[in-house]
Amino acid sequence: MDRRGNALRLTLLAALVLATPLAASTPSDGFMAENDAAMARMHAAMNIRPTGDVDRDFVEMMIPHHQGGIDMAVAALRHSRNPQVRRLAQEIIVEQQQEIAALRLAVGDPLPPSGPVPTLPAAGPAMASGPGAASHTHGDQ
Repeated sequence: MDRRGNALRLTLLAALVLATPLAASTPSDGFMAENDAAMARMHAAMNIRPTGDVDRDFVEMMIPHHQGGIDMAVAALRHSRNPQVRRLAQEIIVEQQQEIAALRLAVGDPLPPSGPVPTLPAAGPAMASGPGAASHTHGDQ
């Protein structure tokens, strides 16, 4: 799990989403609204009261940080039509979920039950398992 690689992927994803011609994608209003909501949730969840346990505090701040990356990648999948952006977003989702699992294990927290990797927000189960949905699962870790 190369953190610099993940940061580079997130940067590339943002650059590719912004560089995608408007004619090839849906209007960015929906993407920006979802992205702004993801950022707000992430920042709120990262704002913890320090416990004095450096390990626990680090993990409690990093998990929402990685979840924010997942949420932003899901928004990119919903709105981007660029195959490169979509592929990067799928990779980011899998990698960030693996990092969240590693963080939980590092402090002795149990892992949540395995399930499919989210590729679309909870618009309905048919959408998440339809064409173009990622075939990766938490069990791949």
